[in-house]
Amino acid sequence: MVAQGFTQQPGLDFFDTFSPVIKMTTIRLILIISLHFKWDIQQLDVKNAFLHGLIDENIFMQQPRGFIDPTYPNHVCHIRKAIYSLRQAPRA
Repeated sequence: MVAQGFTQQPGLDFFDTFSPVIKMTTIRLILIISLHFKWDIQQLDVKNAFLHGLIDENIFMQQPRGFIDPTYPNHVCHIRKAIYSLRQAPRA
């Protein structure tokens, strides 16, 4: 499921966004230091980080096409965890 985060308005639907970014020079520096001190290096690749972050705000969205409950077509989804494209997801 992907949210239509582009429809969110700053100050109304979200206040803060955050996206951690690391520079290549920082990676090089860490590699040089670890080589100097003969430290072991391990890599961790996280591809589903957004799927586990808890959201502190009340966020609602329409039922996605193809998943509309025929008995309750006008109900909405209450999002409790971060999903892709949601502006709050990187901060969560």
